[in-house]
Amino acid sequence: MKLRKGSHNATGLKFGIVVSRFNKFVTSKLLSSCLDGLTKHGVASDDIEVVRVPGAFEIPLVARRLAGTKQFDAVICLGAVIRGDTAHFEFISAEASRGIGQAAMDSEVPIIFGVLTTDTLAQAIERANPAKYNRGGEAAKSAIEMASVIKQLKAMEQVPNAGELKPSTKRTVRKRAK
Repeated sequence: MKLRKGSHNATGLKFGIVVSRFNKFVTSKLLSSCLDGLTKHGVASDDIEVVRVPGAFEIPLVARRLAGTKQFDAVICLGAVIRGDTAHFEFISAEASRGIGQAAMDSEVPIIFGVLTTDTLAQAIERANPAKYNRGGEAAKSAIEMASVIKQLKAMEQVPNAGELKPSTKRTVRKRAK
């Protein structure tokens, strides 16, 4: 059995972060903990690019564009959608989730879902509290681990018969005998 897993050494890795301005009192704490988590694991500040967007709905498009540049080993998405009295919460949280997942699949770059979807403001504040369980810091750890795993898998693709993760796209063309 072969076991592959990511490390938490992020030295030399590059990260893009997309963060929502909506609910900034929460997302600023998520961003701060995310940046702290990245730098504590060896990421240089010059290897981090932060892009602010209006709200959680806008996160997937920018995440996809960042991933599409192939300049980043992973992209981290941070936002906060807090339930209110209307169905707006369901629409925004569902589309942010779907869009972020689709962007990751399309780009084949790890895109981390660090968008809080909470029932109350108190829950959002608790999940963004750096002294407790801060999802921004957890998103940073997930991004580092996923970037590390993807690097390992890409390295396997370069070595013949190193695990045959994906079938060869090379076709042998044979000419018919006449």
